[in-house]
Amino acid sequence: MKKSTLLFLMIALITLVSCSVKYSFTGGSTGDAKTIQIDFFPNNATLVEPIVSQKFTKELRDLFLRQTSLDLVTTDGDLRFEGEITEYRLIPISATAEQTAAQNRLTVGVRVRFYNKLVPDDDFEKTFSFFSDFDANAQLTGSLLEDALTEIFERVTQDIYNASVAKW
Repeated sequence: MKKSTLLFLMIALITLVSCSVKYSFTGGSTGDAKTIQIDFFPNNATLVEPIVSQKFTKELRDLFLRQTSLDLVTTDGDLRFEGEITEYRLIPISATAEQTAAQNRLTVGVRVRFYNKLVPDDDFEKTFSFFSDFDANAQLTGSLLEDALTEIFERVTQDIYNASVAKW
């Protein structure tokens, strides 16, 4: 093996070992945090859909478990999320020539309080929301509801991830 290749490998190894900040392949930094606590997000919206709280909480937990190496705990997490569903709203967004709705929009909003026990300056409280549009003649039940919530929660949970550990 050439001396230059060996030197390069040694420098690369030392650099990797000496880094104390943990980065994920998704661009987030969890610092020295080892655990994450994501509390249940109750639905406090005026209009309540029973599956929203459970589905949102599960999606947020799953995202952090997929994109970080943190362990999920139920108490005393280094990083902690709490909050509530604050908005679940259906509104017409476009009309037909007969003055009826052509499309409806489902909007879901979530208030999130984030606490970083190791870096308290990173703490925040923010509201995140997104929407999904669907045909006004369709009933928002079954797979249509599941698909709409999946689309909304993918965006909202990624926005929460970006605001908390990716710092976007």
